[in-house]
Parts: sequence; structure tokens; C-alpha cells
Amino acid sequence: MADPRIIHIDLDETTILWRNADIEQERRIAIFDLIEENLFKPLRAWEAGYQGPYRLSLSVDDGRLILGVSSEEGAELETLILGLGRFRRPIREYFAICDSYYQAIRKATAAEIETIDMARRGVHNEAAEILLERLESKVETDFATARRLFTLICVLHIRG
Repeated sequence: MADPRIIHIDLDETTILWRNADIEQERRIAIFDLIEENLFKPLRAWEAGYQGPYRLSLSVDDGRLILGVSSEEGAELETLILGLGRFRRPIREYFAICDSYYQAIRKATAAEIETIDMARRGVHNEAAEILLERLESKVETDFATARRLFTLICVLHIRG
């Protein structure tokens, strides 16, 4: 029976040097939400006969995002490599807005927090669209899954 979804996510912890409590919470929520509801159909694996569910490992190496796709049992199915050049600006903007957001939560008015949160969602949405474009013809996925994956891509870029 076809089950095109991610059931487990591994992040390459060696690429993450430091996380504050806010970022750690974002990571936990993104992984939880992603596992709870997602659409992830790697086209080569699907066409080769494995129709899910999938385990996904994410890492960054030399400016590239590496997505390791495995079967439910852990057998490697395929590796997808995406250049991260188009994500540099959205990642930088996302970190800056998140910083402002976390500071605002502690001392700003509700209206100020909402304004910053709207900007944060806008950057996040734009990056999800870029990710959908980059995955086209490689993985069939949906917008919500792409948004959560972008959060995890950002976590992999934290350098302290």
C-alpha cells in the first residue's frame, strides 16, 4: 500500500554547533509537525517500486543540502543534492526576523509581535516556494511540508 510520507527525520548534528532554547524549540516543533502530517514522494524511489513511508536525513556539505532518503527499515533508496545558493538570502532574513521576534516576545506589544510574525511568515513562505521549485521533478511534496523542511534547513545553518 502506498504511503508517501516521512516517518523519521535525522539532522546531521555535526553541522550544528550551537542552538539557543528558541531555535531548539523551533526544531522540535518542525520535526513533530512534519512527522504528524506531510507529503513526501521521492520520484525515483517511487518509480523503482518503493512507495513509502520514508526516513529522511538532512545535512549540509560544501554549500549543498544533502537529503538521504531511506526505506522504513533504513535501507538507502536515494540521495538528493540541492545547491543552497538560492536559500542564502531567505536563511539570513529568517534568522534576523526570528531574532527580532524572540526579543519582541519578551518585551514588545502584541501589535509589534504580530507585525514581526507576519514578516517572519512571509520569508518562510517565500523560502518554501523556492524549496518546492528546487524539489520539482525530484520529490512530490506540499507547501506545509516544504515550510517545515525549510525550518530544519535553517537549523542546519546555525553556526553560533
